[in-house]
Amino acid sequence: MMLELSIYMAATTFSTRSLKLRSWHRCSKQAREQRARLYIIWRCAVILLCWHD
Repeated sequence: MMLELSIYMAATTFSTRSLKLRSWHRCSKQAREQRARLYIIWRCAVILLCWHD
């Protein structure tokens, strides 16, 4: 009985850690993508402002 309980608790802890890690990776990926979008917009704005005919 104790062995089954400890195995269950270990599996639950592992899956909780796994979910937290996955959500962190997802959040990190979204932050990187947003940063890349803002950088592209910023560079386009600089190019347009510095453009002379």
